[in-house]
Amino acid sequence: MALPKRRHSKARGRKRRTNWKISAPNVIECPHCHQARLPHHICSHCGYYDGREVISARPE
Repeated sequence: MALPKRRHSKARGRKRRTNWKISAPNVIECPHCHQARLPHHICSHCGYYDGREVISARPE
């Protein structure tokens, strides 16, 4: 494994990291209860996935 002979400057390291951006999660509307949920996940509000109830709804 190669090791640097000299220290890299702060600017050089920061140039490399300029594209390390966080992206917002993709959120869709649940077709059953119309709450926001992640795609390909069970709705945490109603417990439905792909048009059928997978888990029972949380008690409110």
